[in-house]
Amino acid sequence: MSQIHVILPDGNSKALESGATGMDLAKAISTSLAKSAIAIKANGKLQDLALPLANQDKVEIVTTNSAEGLEILRHDAAHLMAHAVKELYPNTQVTIGPTIENGFYYDFVRDEPFHMEDLAKIEAKMKQLAAANHNITRKIMSRQEAIDYFTKLGEAYKVEIIRDIPAQEELSIYYQGDFADLCRGPHGPSTGLIKAFKLMKVSGAYWRGDSRNQMLQRIYGTAWANEEQLKNYLNMLEEAEKRDHRKIGKDMGLFHFQEEAPGAVFWHNKGWMIFQNLINYMRRRCAAYNYTEISTPELMDYSIWVTSGHAEKFGENMFSANAGNEERMYAIKPMNCPGGVQVYNCGTVSYRDLPMRVAEYGKVHRYEPSGALHGLMRVRAFTQDDAHIFCTEAQVAEECQLMCKLALTIYRDFGFNNVRVKLSTRPDKRIGSDAVWDKAEAALEGAIKAMSLDYIISPGEGAFYGPKIEFAIKDALGRDWQMGTIQVDFNLPERFDAVYIGEDGNRHRPVMIHRALFGSLERFVGVLLEHTAGHLPLWLAPVQVVVTNITDEVADYAIEVANKLKSMGIRAILDLDSETINYKIRKHSLAKTPIILVLGRNERDKQQVSVRKLGDQNQQILALHEFLATIQDIVQAPC
Repeated sequence: MSQIHVILPDGNSKALESGATGMDLAKAISTSLAKSAIAIKANGKLQDLALPLANQDKVEIVTTNSAEGLEILRHDAAHLMAHAVKELYPNTQVTIGPTIENGFYYDFVRDEPFHMEDLAKIEAKMKQLAAANHNITRKIMSRQEAIDYFTKLGEAYKVEIIRDIPAQEELSIYYQGDFADLCRGPHGPSTGLIKAFKLMKVSGAYWRGDSRNQMLQRIYGTAWANEEQLKNYLNMLEEAEKRDHRKIGKDMGLFHFQEEAPGAVFWHNKGWMIFQNLINYMRRRCAAYNYTEISTPELMDYSIWVTSGHAEKFGENMFSANAGNEERMYAIKPMNCPGGVQVYNCGTVSYRDLPMRVAEYGKVHRYEPSGALHGLMRVRAFTQDDAHIFCTEAQVAEECQLMCKLALTIYRDFGFNNVRVKLSTRPDKRIGSDAVWDKAEAALEGAIKAMSLDYIISPGEGAFYGPKIEFAIKDALGRDWQMGTIQVDFNLPERFDAVYIGEDGNRHRPVMIHRALFGSLERFVGVLLEHTAGHLPLWLAPVQVVVTNITDEVADYAIEVANKLKSMGIRAILDLDSETINYKIRKHSLAKTPIILVLGRNERDKQQVSVRKLGDQNQQILALHEFLATIQDIVQAPC
């Protein structure tokens, strides 16, 4: 029998019989590899293990322990859930079931609503089907065959999907036991690989995301390579629920939301203190780099956004309106950059003035679907710690390096020591020529390399006007959050005719660098609350010290201590309420107050304080003068 040779990732060649499949290759390498194999990557393309290999294919075995393998496993789990639902509730129709971050979902059409107790039944049936180890097989069908097949099954939504698939596209059906589903794949070899999963919740979802269509029932689940990974994930979710910034924000009295202003924050006094302290922190950091600060209008004539390109490329995310009887159209700014260019253009700029670093803590408004809104993490109105740097082309690399250094030190100040860097390149929907994009992408990549930073490239994820460096921080639960960005822009200066007078006396075009290092201050507060579980750094806490008394007879001493703290600039409050001391300690601990001073007769008579620190069950007795000297040092901000 003839042979083929395939190329393995290490460059070695492996001989196989002609017609051999990916599973044959896995078995030829090792039995253990075959047991964990779920797919292969042939010449860079994922495909089923059952498909035959060709001579000189470059082949990589994909296992359930890899990111790509885990995504396939989750897709298998979605099909397994649909299989289980059809077994239990035969009249249910299945629609679509994709993978999502950490899991999967499937949308169903059923007359009766699913309840949480139904999920337990479905999950039990999934375990039976997984244990049965049904083979998963693929069949190619013609369009009419597929329509006839799903029509016979009563799956009207599948028929609609098939009719919308381009005529030239191949249709594949995956079978497992007596269940079949329309799917591109790839899928694993059998249901037996799906070992660790859990169904999480039920929600509603419109067919194809259109509110004019029928409401479907969506069941979410999670799936992992093994039980240990599943257990760790569920433990993380439990901890994340405790750390939910919306709950912490309520406990601390920081902010609220209400229906009359969807996606906008009502900051309370304590939350606004945090917000302002963050801005003041950033101002101090920027002062070391000679930034100036401006403020530009939130409402501007729509023509500004036509010139900038936002109207064309970002218009669906903008809020716009007429005012009174005026025919002029206005837009609420979704970004600060066009306003920044207007300020730059108001005077004559010399090459000696560059780089010109201009900061703006500007509020922007962007439309987000109501279903996507999520506390402080996803809003429609938010404030950016924005800045625009106008510089010469020769200065771009150095400026980008300075901004990278600033970003990394800022994240460290807040306890984020694990930062990933991503270079997002030109999207399909963009302005400017390829030559301009080549220069901008090269400038950013050069800055990253000059700093010897590890990074990944994210093709097509740049802004419509320029590529960007993105910083993602890892929080205490191991979750990634995208924070700051640095964007090089040759396009807006051209569109707004921004110039500087060069050393040669001629007009030249500056480069514009956009950067926001917190990103959204609202989102940064949310991430920080969850990262710290509300245990904010002492310098940032809205209330730093609570002074409270055990009995009324020491009230005067408590007032004296509180006044001394306030005179030193410490954010202290006095609690002389008549509740028990244990009640008051619990109350202020729930509000995440970093330090509680408990004062009784002994403390008064000896001029001492009993110090309780948030998260510490022990208390410390200090002389009042010693505590005052200590607190003065530790409340100082990092800069």
